[in-house]
Amino acid sequence: MDILLNLFNDNIWFILLTVNYCLVIILSFFILLKNKNPVKTLSFLFALAVLPFLGLIVYYLFGQDYRKSKIFEKKYFLDNQKIKEWRNNFKLDCSEREDFEETYGEDIFKVYKLLKNNEKAVLTFDNNVGILRNGEEKFKRLFEDLDNAEIHIHIEYFVLFDDELGLKIINVLMDKAKAGLKVRLIYDDVGSKISNSVKRKMTKAGIEHYAFMPVLFSNSTGKLNYRDHRKIVVIDGKVGYVGGINMAQRYDNSYDNDRYWRDTHLRLQGGAVGSLQSSFLLNWNFASNNEVEIEQSFFPKSKPESEKPVAVQIAASGPDTDWANIMEAVFCAISSAKERIYITSPYFMPNDAILTALATAARSGIDVRVIVPYESDSWAAQYAGDSYIEYCLESGIKIYRYCKGFIHAKTLVIDSLFSTVGTANLDYRSFSINFEINAMIYNDGINSQLAEMFLDDLKECEEVELERWKNRGISRKLKESFSRLWAPLL
Repeated sequence: MDILLNLFNDNIWFILLTVNYCLVIILSFFILLKNKNPVKTLSFLFALAVLPFLGLIVYYLFGQDYRKSKIFEKKYFLDNQKIKEWRNNFKLDCSEREDFEETYGEDIFKVYKLLKNNEKAVLTFDNNVGILRNGEEKFKRLFEDLDNAEIHIHIEYFVLFDDELGLKIINVLMDKAKAGLKVRLIYDDVGSKISNSVKRKMTKAGIEHYAFMPVLFSNSTGKLNYRDHRKIVVIDGKVGYVGGINMAQRYDNSYDNDRYWRDTHLRLQGGAVGSLQSSFLLNWNFASNNEVEIEQSFFPKSKPESEKPVAVQIAASGPDTDWANIMEAVFCAISSAKERIYITSPYFMPNDAILTALATAARSGIDVRVIVPYESDSWAAQYAGDSYIEYCLESGIKIYRYCKGFIHAKTLVIDSLFSTVGTANLDYRSFSINFEINAMIYNDGINSQLAEMFLDDLKECEEVELERWKNRGISRKLKESFSRLWAPLL
């Protein structure tokens, strides 16, 4: 017995490595049989092959496919049922559709039809749209709207911290709940940081709150991979917010932060708020495991007064949808461009379809410009994103790196009529893994405002020159190539 024990101790690493690679070989067959995206498949196989033990952990945490799992299949089925029940609140007249196609042209109309075909993304024509630059503008307006709330407040956020700004928001919500308003809050369990004492205070005040897919190691830690990246506020069913700005003080430059934060958000009034409301309620039912009773106040009939109403379509995507709705809409819009494509994205790791569409557009003479951060908040994302720059420059795409601070805005401006602002980055995670939501805007005025903001941001950017970029060091190139292998997992 002692001989066997000594033999085991002397060869423990060899035995563990043997077990590891036996598991890797078995797991590799299962991964290959799934016939998933080849790039993502190779990334996982690479991790399993070169990172003993750690590769298995990475796959366990991030590699399991929940898109077709029972929880998401059930959610998708129930969501479709609910959407049909609420459909009467968003009926669209055929004459409006015909007029829309005549006004905007067949190419942009394809984006609307693509999103419409999933029976969820409804186009509404009666909207007021306010563009909010940075957290300072967003939170000032948000606090005003929260103070004026009379019936209910619905909030769904990826990041909610109980820092100075977060506590200020939470205190307003608690005051409103104590005053008799219905306050419902969904926060992502991975992205948010709220102490248990604050959670108890919210419960005591009357706020209904739930963590989205809580991560418990006694349960399935694979849920780390599918996060609620959406940022939604709906107040009385009349005012809605969507965009890139989370609920933490680092997103507001009026605080003494280490870094300037550049971001873009939208304030909506009109039918599009009903679409945000629908998205929130569907995720509320899922997160709370309780079906909320639909009230008339959720979808008020009153319409905002506006001299020039804006057409808006809310597009949501996630592992509970059959199609990558936002990615397909972005691809369709890029492919329809005839003059210009302006993109701002903090994480620029496009999949093959988007990268090919952008390169083809640039080589065909379209003005394609992309703003990315000079320095990311993640070294892995930094190097992975940088690995795409040389190909983009060679294709005629102009790349600008934002130097003033960190640019977190997620915007796309196509020609003079179409633009989008939302939560989705131009990367694999937003397109295929996370729950995201974007406002698709069909309006020349909003398009012009976003284009002006883009050109204004260029003043704080450094344009990347191809020859200079090619001369970067070999060590940097190796870091980029290595990180790019992980791009589908970041």
